[in-house]
Amino acid sequence: MKERSMEQRRPADPAQATDPNLAGMVAAGDPGAFEVLMRRHNGALYRTARSIVRDDAEAEDIVQESYLLAYRKMAHFRGDASLATWLTRIVVNEATGRLRKTRRRADIIALVPGANGFETDGEEAMSDEPGAPETPDTAALRAEARRLIEARIDALPDQLRTVFMLRAVEDLSVQETSAALGIPEATVRSQYFRARGLLREALARDFDRAVDTAFSFDGERCDRIVAAVLARL
Repeated sequence: MKERSMEQRRPADPAQATDPNLAGMVAAGDPGAFEVLMRRHNGALYRTARSIVRDDAEAEDIVQESYLLAYRKMAHFRGDASLATWLTRIVVNEATGRLRKTRRRADIIALVPGANGFETDGEEAMSDEPGAPETPDTAALRAEARRLIEARIDALPDQLRTVFMLRAVEDLSVQETSAALGIPEATVRSQYFRARGLLREALARDFDRAVDTAFSFDGERCDRIVAAVLARL
């Protein structure tokens, strides 16, 4: 009777189902529920895989293989951890396993015991006027800033990069990150702190170099001003 009442409480539309109910629907062979599950978790799982292998195509393949494995094992999902944490652990295991096979070295990814990553330290971040449409120049600058940040995250040591992605980008708690990666919570805290420090140092150097060359008069601008002045002599 209890199982029947649980079934009755499941929404008919998988898109309205909670993760635990969705897992039950997938385990029962509902393909629509599995599609909802994948769309719900695709972004987080892709970014997790990408943070480990640092390759877009490889990350996509890892997520696909992880979904197939999760589908086969869904009946064994007991809900001890959240569905997101359970799926993340599958992705992490698949990604690190591939690294071991392809790199052939012992220190491939040393996640060994031992939201947001960019804080403003009390100062408000610069932003465009609320409601104002984004100009092409602003969009280009935003895209360039994103590429710079992504490059700096990619450059983090393996054991720090994944912790940072889960904590800062996916906004997982210390406990959830610990469960997903199978490392102690103290390790999560220390690696996250170290990753933020390295990113701040790298981005600060990038900023200093950019300031040094800001409004440069080299090249076309210099030529244009000189030519204009000479033309008026």
